[in-house]
Amino acid sequence: MNIKELLLNGQSFSKLLNQFSIEADDVKIQDEDVLLADHKLEHKEIVKESICIEGKNKDGIINFFGTLHYNLLNKLAVFEMHGFEQISKPQVC
Repeated sequence: MNIKELLLNGQSFSKLLNQFSIEADDVKIQDEDVLLADHKLEHKEIVKESICIEGKNKDGIINFFGTLHYNLLNKLAVFEMHGFEQISKPQVC
């Protein structure tokens, strides 16, 4: 199970995406494969990592910055947002 799926199991992350009109398919967790590949973390109860989550909507790209708290043993994940930036699509003339 990937981290995005774990986050989507909770209501707060889904509400955050809805606030910015972002569909779940348009979300990418940067370096997710690196986080999941660290085999030392598999046996830790709770892991905290600073991450960036990229979401796309009709207006452009939104990067969410924050702390990911996750527990792979219990298949739980929570994103604590610290801020975001919006990158607008270039205007086509």
